[in-house]
Amino acid sequence: MTTTEKDRDILARTLWGEARGEGLEGQIAVAWTIRNRVFDGKSKSWWGEGYAGVCLKPWQFSCWNQNDPNYAYLSGDKPIPAGQFAQAQRAADQVMSGAVPDPTGGATHYYATTMPKPPAWAAKATQTLRLGQHVFFKEVP
Repeated sequence: MTTTEKDRDILARTLWGEARGEGLEGQIAVAWTIRNRVFDGKSKSWWGEGYAGVCLKPWQFSCWNQNDPNYAYLSGDKPIPAGQFAQAQRAADQVMSGAVPDPTGGATHYYATTMPKPPAWAAKATQTLRLGQHVFFKEVP
């Protein structure tokens, strides 16, 4: 699969929006859930095509919802702090290139433990990792 600079930029923005407080290891884990969706083995994936398509799929990554406070930064209306964004770009590069192994065990979903309650789908899914303030899952019904 050919990736573009747009894929890298959208993935890094998503990592910043979803996991900027998690450090590099946590951002890598979130990036792997996205990569696992990108490479789901289907020729026409429900998740979207490529990194940008998966990240921008409506209602999949809340940071891209227009009512989310992160959206103004991700859309370019406000500048993302350069140092924070550089880390997200490093995580995106490492995962897109396959330079780091998947710490999530094949997860395609996660949720932040800061949510008032876990999403309903988590009850029937297989938990693969708990890292920082995120819990990762695969085999989500």
